[in-house]
Amino acid sequence: MRGRTVVVTGGTRGVGAGITRAFAEAGAHVLICARRPPEHPLPGVEFTPLDLRDPPAVRAWFDALPGLDVLVNNAGGTPYRLLAGTSAERHARVIELNLVTPLTASLAAYEHLRRSRGSIVMIGSVSGSRPSPGSAAYGAAKAGLAGLAASMAVEWAPEIRVNTLAVGMVRTELSALHYGGPEGIAAVGRTVPLGRLATPSDIGDAAVFLASDAARYISGASLLVHGGGERPAFLDAATVNKESPDQGELT
Repeated sequence: MRGRTVVVTGGTRGVGAGITRAFAEAGAHVLICARRPPEHPLPGVEFTPLDLRDPPAVRAWFDALPGLDVLVNNAGGTPYRLLAGTSAERHARVIELNLVTPLTASLAAYEHLRRSRGSIVMIGSVSGSRPSPGSAAYGAAKAGLAGLAASMAVEWAPEIRVNTLAVGMVRTELSALHYGGPEGIAAVGRTVPLGRLATPSDIGDAAVFLASDAARYISGASLLVHGGGERPAFLDAATVNKESPDQGELT
């Protein structure tokens, strides 16, 4: 990635910080934009305060860049909210942050990326392909993001490649609050086939791969980064075949 300019939205903490660090370590010139600055700035990484929900400000910032090779649409997230527990307006804001702002940033970056024959990496989620109780609006937005990326990959080819990372559970600085401390994190990690939650650097490495020349013929793809997925609940509930693999029948 040496000599290339990379923008990571929301690249100041958690998964975003892991992505920022991975591109910086790969030699890229990394620009990050978010509402709050990083707690631990990285050498050579430039931060700009920017509200991605303000399209004129987003366009002005991208227009002022001298060039761009890679855009990583990482900004997003959601609190735990049951559908009937809050207003439609609050759910709409979650969809705006996780679906509309990546579209806004991608359109603002389009001319730069077309000239450089660059790429876009959308940071999606497994929540976009399975039920997400407590974060339904987020899951719907991530499903829409994968669809948006697939359409972009067709419309903007061959100049711009567009791919999605479908991310599973990641251990960040907020995981202890989310999963109830170290024991909870370990317990949740044991439900993942690879035995642990992802780290931000795992996601960063995958993002660098999709943006690199090694993936030059990959576009319109959705790469699962989830440690093997989630163990189906019925396996633990079923009793047939646990003692003898020759008994019973699966249909």
